[in-house]
Amino acid sequence: MGKDRALTQSRQKGRLEKILAELERASEFDQLQSVSEQLRDYFEIDHLVYHWVSSSGQQYGFGTYSDDWVQRYVEKDYLRVDPVIQGCYQRFHPVDWKRLDWTGKAARAFQAEAQGFGVGNQGYSVPIRGPNGQFALFTVSHNCDDATWAEFTEKNRRELILIAHFFNHAALELEPDRAPEQAQALSPREVDAMTFLAMGYSRAQVAETLSISEHTLRVYIESARFKLGAVNTTHAVARALSRGLIVI
Repeated sequence: MGKDRALTQSRQKGRLEKILAELERASEFDQLQSVSEQLRDYFEIDHLVYHWVSSSGQQYGFGTYSDDWVQRYVEKDYLRVDPVIQGCYQRFHPVDWKRLDWTGKAARAFQAEAQGFGVGNQGYSVPIRGPNGQFALFTVSHNCDDATWAEFTEKNRRELILIAHFFNHAALELEPDRAPEQAQALSPREVDAMTFLAMGYSRAQVAETLSISEHTLRVYIESARFKLGAVNTTHAVARALSRGLIVI
């Protein structure tokens, strides 16, 4: 049984790596749409959506919501009342929809209508900031009970955050008239620190592996984060991975 489980996990990891490789190679928005559908199926959830607003105010989105719901959302200008948009715009960290404010009359009506279009009663969104004022949201949603959703997010949280930043990097690369980012090389120690963090090591484990103090490790991490223009450590790891600065 143990070997069978390990084999299944290995195949799943290989499947995800193949999808992410396709994401990195994407040169058109249609390819990002295809990847979003593949990831939805991989995680066995109802929907996966990415939506960004460029520095000039141009909006673009792709994902697995129905065309009817997307059209309804735009027609009703639900951007103004959507608690996910309003709540995540004020946050830097991922958020479960249950933690957002759905108490207002407009928010409750919006929630009921969204669920009527099959959006799902559960959701998890990752807010992302681009280098020139862009704001984006990566969201997964599903219809299930609280316990099932809590188990799903706990199991997949790290991968979802990394995938969100992969998507954002790909979308920014396709943004018209985008000014190229000035890349700064990471030092060997910064590469080591980012690599072990990407592998799932805790800070204490990384410090022990590198035979340095946690204070020194923090200096390396903050330096790498600054060079990568990342809002937090997870974002820094995602950018380092997407730019090929580290390999796991």
